[in-house]
Amino acid sequence: ETIVVPDPGPGEAVVQIQACGVCHTDLHYREGGINDEFPFLLGHEAAGVVESVGEGVTEVAPGDFVILNWRAVCGECRACRKGKPWYCFTTHNATQKMTLKSGQELSPALGIGAFCAKTLVAAGQCTKVNPAVQPQVAGLLGCGVMAGIGAAINTGAVGRGDSIAVIGCGGVGDAAIAGATLAGATTIVAVDTDDKKLEWARGFGATHTVNAKATDAVEAIKEATDGFGADVVVDAVGRPETWKQAFFARDLAGTVVLVGVPTP
Repeated sequence: ETIVVPDPGPGEAVVQIQACGVCHTDLHYREGGINDEFPFLLGHEAAGVVESVGEGVTEVAPGDFVILNWRAVCGECRACRKGKPWYCFTTHNATQKMTLKSGQELSPALGIGAFCAKTLVAAGQCTKVNPAVQPQVAGLLGCGVMAGIGAAINTGAVGRGDSIAVIGCGGVGDAAIAGATLAGATTIVAVDTDDKKLEWARGFGATHTVNAKATDAVEAIKEATDGFGADVVVDAVGRPETWKQAFFARDLAGTVVLVGVPTP
C-alpha cells in the first residue's frame, strides 16, 4: 500500500524507519483486541533517522538517530512533576493523520505505525540514541526492553536484596530479569516452558530457572525464597493460568506486575 505521510506540523517529526520489530501487541491490534479503529498501520518497536521536524521542535533535528516510544509525555501533570513520567496523564501523539492514497485515515498502532518507509510522530516520541548501535537492536528498546525493565524497576520497584519471579522469558520477561539485575535483586527466578529460553534467562541474570511443564512453578518460587514467595512477580505472558501463578507465588506483602496483554 502507498501511505501518504504529511509534512510535520508543530511539535511533530517525520522519521525514516530503518528497522521495526514484530510485537505480540501488533497481533492484538489486528485481531481487534485493543480497539476497533481500523484500518491500522501496525509496528511500534522501531528505530530510524529523523527526516524533518515541525515548528517549535527542539529535542530532535534532521539526521538524528532515534528510537520511537509509544507516547510523548507532557512533563507538567501530577505524575510527571513527581518524577514518574511512565504514569503521565496527558501523553500525546502526532495531531495529523497518515492516510492511504484514497484519503482514508490510518490508525497508527501505539501512535507510531512503523511497518512502513517513514512515519509521522510527536517529536517527544523520538529518543536520540548512539548512532553506532544497529537499528534492529536499538528498536527493541522502544517496546520490549522498556516494558520489561520498567516493570521491574519502575512499577515493581525492585530494590537491592529483593527477590523477583518472572513468568515468561521472551523479550519482555528477559528485559524484566535484566532490570532486576540492574536494581540489585539477589534472587531472580525465571519461569517458562522452554528450556532454551530458560538458558537465555540465566544469561540476563536469572539465579534460578523453573520449567513449568515439569515443576510446580508456585512451589518452586516459594522454595527459592525460603517459603515466603517473591517480593515482586512479573507476569510477562498474560494468560489466566500465569496470573494465578503470579498471585500465589508472591510474598503476602509482595507486588504483582502484569505486563502481558491479556489473552482470552
